[in-house]
Amino acid sequence: MATTEEITLAEAKGVVPLSTWVLISNFKLSYNLLRRPDGTFNRHLAEFLDRKVSANATPMEGVATMDVIIERMTGVWGRIFWPCPTEQTELHQEMKPVMIYFHGGSFAHSSANSAIYDAMCRRLARMCNIVVILVNFRRSPEHRFPAAYEDGLAGVRWAKSAPGRAFLLPLGGDSENRCFLAGDSSGGNIAHHVAVRAVGEGILLAGTVLLMPMFGGQRRTPAERLLDGKYFVTMNDRDWYWRAFLPEGADRDHPACNPFSVTAPSLVSTKLPPCLVVVGGLDLLQDWQLNYVHCLKQGGKQVQLLFLEQATMGFFLLPNTELFYSLVERLRDFLSLAEF
Repeated sequence: MATTEEITLAEAKGVVPLSTWVLISNFKLSYNLLRRPDGTFNRHLAEFLDRKVSANATPMEGVATMDVIIERMTGVWGRIFWPCPTEQTELHQEMKPVMIYFHGGSFAHSSANSAIYDAMCRRLARMCNIVVILVNFRRSPEHRFPAAYEDGLAGVRWAKSAPGRAFLLPLGGDSENRCFLAGDSSGGNIAHHVAVRAVGEGILLAGTVLLMPMFGGQRRTPAERLLDGKYFVTMNDRDWYWRAFLPEGADRDHPACNPFSVTAPSLVSTKLPPCLVVVGGLDLLQDWQLNYVHCLKQGGKQVQLLFLEQATMGFFLLPNTELFYSLVERLRDFLSLAEF
């Protein structure tokens, strides 16, 4: 956790690259316009402000994309990203890991065709040589817990099904043996809970990657008190999103928010796959994330921690710092070393 007694706005700006500061500050401004005090959300304005991009089977930066229907009844779909072989590599193609990715946005914002996540997943597919499935799950507050988890599990089932495997195979995706779940912020939360549900059904997963996952609880931690409002995020913001996502009347010790609370089911007997957790030293939720790592280790799970002392929320959205490339390097290692 950050150790300074007080962090000023000027100091915060000095840590974050200008391009990242502008990007996330614009997000924060629009997010403040969309949330209403009564707990409702201006979805029409949200869709208007969220810049979208279409799928493109013509490779851009070496990666092609395509949208697929995952579950017709709920309208869940996904965008698939796959690296396209060059003349030098097409004769030596190997099967690639498949990463099912859940975008951030505090369960309420963004989608699988949001420009920022399209660019991010395209980057991950190219730099890590993987096939990415970005799931367009239902969002709160219109669709509360457990809708996002159910949609995420639908994405896993599709990737593991015979039709899903047949679809991914020509793209080089090995979803049968090397299927990973990943997500950032609320997407990291979704990745954890979907993994628990998936292994409960006997589905084989190679691993999970949680980028600064959105966990929490009723008590305020030292990092929450120190970093409240310092790097884009306030606790009031977080509390609003939890009220919008959790069941009516539930508090932040609900297992969806706090997977190791006294009311949460034990994960000791759950055969979770290896996990990589990325924690930023300037993220106000870091104490909850570190507790998650500690509890997994206590339960005998395989878990790796990548702690980036100078990382703020959203550092992974743009390739403009050494932190981003440190993440990619560690991610490549994790994907290659996971047992399958």
